[in-house]
Amino acid sequence: MTTYIALIYTPDMDFNQSGAAEMGAEYAEFGQAAAAVLRGGNALHSTATATTVRVTGGKGGDVLTTDGPYAETKEVLSGYYVLECADLEEAVKTAARIPAAWNGGAVEVRPVVTFA
Repeated sequence: MTTYIALIYTPDMDFNQSGAAEMGAEYAEFGQAAAAVLRGGNALHSTATATTVRVTGGKGGDVLTTDGPYAETKEVLSGYYVLECADLEEAVKTAARIPAAWNGGAVEVRPVVTFA
């Protein structure tokens, strides 16, 4: 089995806004349907809560922080799932059932590199 991460991209959202409960129900339904391959996952707060960290001067250098995401885009990284699937085909089939894939967003599937 290979571990994949499914990165969920949607328009930036506040989970306290209307419609969040409906969306939560859709994701809960997906979670139950894909339980056999899910190994973890979470939603992320809006990009207004993000802090970007850079270190200048190499390891141990000056730490610089910026409020906001690394890049400003129309769609933002809003969550992720960790999937354990037999192959990419199974991972893609699973990702296609994530609500963002058919509800105005996109899901990026990538294999995870395991360092020994």
